[in-house]
Amino acid sequence: MAKSKTRNSAKTRTSPKGGGGAKMGKGEYLEKLVALDLELNDVARWLQSTGKRLLVLIEGRDTAGKGGVISAIADTLNPRQCRVVALGKPSDRESTQWYFQRYVPHLPAAGEIVLFDRCWYNRAGVEKVMGWATDTQTEAFLGQAPVFEKLLVDDGILLFKYWLTVDQAQQEQRFAERLAEPLKRWKLSPIDLEARSRYDDYTRARQAMLDKTHTRAAPWTLVDFNDQRRGRLTLIRHLLDHVPEHKVPDVALELPPLGHDPLKERYKGPCKPI
Repeated sequence: MAKSKTRNSAKTRTSPKGGGGAKMGKGEYLEKLVALDLELNDVARWLQSTGKRLLVLIEGRDTAGKGGVISAIADTLNPRQCRVVALGKPSDRESTQWYFQRYVPHLPAAGEIVLFDRCWYNRAGVEKVMGWATDTQTEAFLGQAPVFEKLLVDDGILLFKYWLTVDQAQQEQRFAERLAEPLKRWKLSPIDLEARSRYDDYTRARQAMLDKTHTRAAPWTLVDFNDQRRGRLTLIRHLLDHVPEHKVPDVALELPPLGHDPLKERYKGPCKPI
């Protein structure tokens, strides 16, 4: 892994721009992703060895590419160690709880990686814009979130918060793709369609969120996702560069000879392979 860098920042940090030039091709992307996958597995082994906990929050507008980058991180990791959390609408009971309460059971235990596909920042974003949270509730959240996150960091959780940025022209193109492709249609909802007319409202809500919750303990990192492949690589590279550098030696494993010819599966009774 690359050398760890300080995470303390007085300003919201933005990654190198990726949307202005030609989009990255699939071949180049996959070639670069392989090297990052190897480093991600180094991080996973280090977490298991040390008992450290890694929590990554992925936020952004509709169609920004949250699911794609989460898949890029998790695909080559042990699913028992790396968990993806994407909570649905709160139940009636959850709606009466302390706002952060339903997220707490999903926080990582020793050696685990948890990737949140949207998280408690729904309150400052979609709930605020769509009128599902009052101004009082939103302001209370913006005051409590930095305190809640500092408690997590003080307890030793490695917390990373990423906001994926996307211009409206790219967002419109992705909405159209989802509408046209049956296998992507599930990603499109009436709420997404209504969000098209509220781009500026989401911008104002996002800026208010950054102003109140970008802290030294838990800073935000903005990543340009106008080119999703380039954005995924940028985000993963940033994550790897800011996790403490501890490479754990591989455990030597051997496959001794069986000592006999390989056996075939045998079945008795009516149950047979199809």
